Amino acid sequence: MPLSLVRPGQNVRIKEIRGGRMLLSRLASMGIYPGVTVKVISNVGRGPVIISKDGIRFGIGFGMASKIFVDIVSN
Repeated sequence: MPLSLVRPGQNVRIKEIRGGRMLLSRLASMGIYPGVTVKVISNVGRGPVIISKDGIRFGIGFGMASKIFVDIVSN
């Protein structure tokens, strides 16, 4: 399931990132890569998806979030 479809409050584990080197590099610089668990804070539809990792919040554009595939992790 893409990150762009995850409801707020859910914890997810990054499974796959389907993008080019620039996307992978940008996300890696934020500590977002396969195997990492993040929490979705806000996802209102077409706007940015706000996630939290280790207490730090990141805003990820909807298009970028659509390329990040995740598995839901039980809370």
